[in-house]
Amino acid sequence: MAQDTIRLTTAQAIIRYLAAQFIEIDGKRVRVCGGGFGIFGHGNVTCLGEALYNHRDELPLYRGQNEQSMGFAAAAYSKYHLRQRFMFCTASAGPGTANLFTAAALAHANRLPMLMLCGDAFLTRLPDPVLQQLEHFGNPALGLNDGFQSVSRYWDRITHPAQIIQSLPAALATMLDPADCGPAFIALPQDVQGWTYDYPTRFFEEKTHHIRRISADLHEIEAAAECLKTAKRPMIIAGGGVQYSRAVDELKAFADKHQIPVVETIAGRANMVATDGLNTGPIGVTGSDSANAIAEEADVVLSVGSRLQDFTTGSWTAFAHDAQIISLNAARHDAGKHKSLPIVGDAKLGLLALSDKLASYKAPSSWTKKAQDLRQKWDVYVEDNCRPGNRPNSYAQAIGTVNRLCGPRDRVVAAAGGLPAEVTANWRTLDIGTVDVEFGFSCMGYEISGGWGARIAQSEAEPDADTIVFTGDGSYLMMNSDIYSSVLTNKKLIILVLDNGGFAVINKLQNNTGQDSFNNLIADCPTVPEPFAVDFEAHARAMGANAETVANPAELADAFTRARKSDKTSIIVMQVDAYEGWTTEGHAWWEIGTPHVSQSASIRDAHAEVESARSRQRKGV
Repeated sequence: MAQDTIRLTTAQAIIRYLAAQFIEIDGKRVRVCGGGFGIFGHGNVTCLGEALYNHRDELPLYRGQNEQSMGFAAAAYSKYHLRQRFMFCTASAGPGTANLFTAAALAHANRLPMLMLCGDAFLTRLPDPVLQQLEHFGNPALGLNDGFQSVSRYWDRITHPAQIIQSLPAALATMLDPADCGPAFIALPQDVQGWTYDYPTRFFEEKTHHIRRISADLHEIEAAAECLKTAKRPMIIAGGGVQYSRAVDELKAFADKHQIPVVETIAGRANMVATDGLNTGPIGVTGSDSANAIAEEADVVLSVGSRLQDFTTGSWTAFAHDAQIISLNAARHDAGKHKSLPIVGDAKLGLLALSDKLASYKAPSSWTKKAQDLRQKWDVYVEDNCRPGNRPNSYAQAIGTVNRLCGPRDRVVAAAGGLPAEVTANWRTLDIGTVDVEFGFSCMGYEISGGWGARIAQSEAEPDADTIVFTGDGSYLMMNSDIYSSVLTNKKLIILVLDNGGFAVINKLQNNTGQDSFNNLIADCPTVPEPFAVDFEAHARAMGANAETVANPAELADAFTRARKSDKTSIIVMQVDAYEGWTTEGHAWWEIGTPHVSQSASIRDAHAEVESARSRQRKGV
């Protein structure tokens, strides 16, 4: 029997296939691809652009201002949707595609799905060398797009129209896989995009996907349960994978049943609300005194959905040398780190199975109470740390002010610089899954673009909630054009620009290692003859946003209230102190490279202080 076919260009087939893919989320069937971000150029406008135009209703295309920011927005969109939906980014051949590299690295580090459809040089090579082509004299097949292999979970170059029949399902399977999730890159030579093929019509039939849940091996569950049953001082680390598995209810039930204190990673913030009795606080370098104190004493540590990054582990000094780590993770690579007892599988199913094997086990009440008492002391510190007037204007004061006034479902976005530490330590979670602190790649510039992507997702699901962005002046200057994007697309953001005169958190690190301030704060740049402050308010207004500058947290509160009532993107600018405004408690050790020799006594002293903590570092076992 002859197979029904339809003749399409490669580009048309790609877009038709994406439009036919659905996923079921909480009983509702929606497209797994929420649309895309695009900047057209000679590598993608004539063929891919034509195909996208004909599917503009099913797959809305948001016009970005910068390819890197488009990738950030796509990553934030998938994070909001707990990796169950994604967006694509399309860029022209050459610098347009090159601009996506940092965003791809961010998505890779954070294990977030994002599809990149990028122009490439002509497969025939007849017009070579073409505009913006990089030539490698000894390897004519090597091009710029090959560099994305290092920052992609799936990578392919389409050299014949039929190849997408295999490539697209493989890319989609990667992006939806709990263990291998991450960005997919498909290079599309300019000529191949327009070539035709008689595709089987079955390839374009609608399909509904479901996220795979892998049950853990029974032997691994039993080994972990036997270990936990011996614990006198157990602790749970709740990572971002708890939310991606939609296992927050199971986490809470597990902790409640067995009375085990829970600490959160940066990616795992908002796994539990701040008032939960077993929430002991954030752990690690930017954590809390309460969580870090418990971690130092814990004899068994159950890590759930965490890749155990150095800011979580204090560069592996946060735990006692003889503490046994159990790691429940969908990714085998993460489950076995530092000689952990691995449980490779889904967090939701794994917690249920482990709880069943633990039966009636409960942590000693004295241990649980100690964790709760420490958390209460930390809460007192945070309340005072965020109190207006306790010192010059600070990040913490701004965070506390917004925290008191925002709604429970408002989403907070921050990244890199000093704000991830300050938000992680001081933000009191009002509802589950409402905090996005990008620290997997610690990428400055993510904040506003990520806020835009999050708001696109949020406006689909929770239109009455707000997306609140915390950014410093340094990150703002790196990437701010999506203020304009948010205004153009009517995706309202509330953006707090906290101006401390440069890259103040790196200046703090510089000072803390015995060095003089140099080239971080604008005032300390030797190549700047006359420092001056940027008028962020005027700049934001020029992009169509509401904007105002406030002098203190009281004025910030009034401005934030006005911003919440507005239906338009609002920027609120406040200067904060570069030296006295930092949260001083809650820090674990962090391994950094310091000079082993120096003419400066202060640098030598700082190096000795850093090295003094190395004896506490686990050596991979």
